Amino acid sequence: MPLGRTNYLVIAGGAALIVLSFWAMAIEHRVDGFFALNVAPVLLVGAYAAVAFGILIRPRRH
Repeated sequence: MPLGRTNYLVIAGGAALIVLSFWAMAIEHRVDGFFALNVAPVLLVGAYAAVAFGILIRPRRH
């Protein structure tokens, strides 16, 4: 199996963070709000980085 339990946990955490960041964009119902312009993009970059990291890390072999 190419992906281990840790990989799936990191990918799931990244996916949850993606949902959270899109929710943060929708909080204010304004395009130029603080969350839409500052908080959500930072969360999205971190979330996509977490998903990529979850795909690329190798499980430890004993």
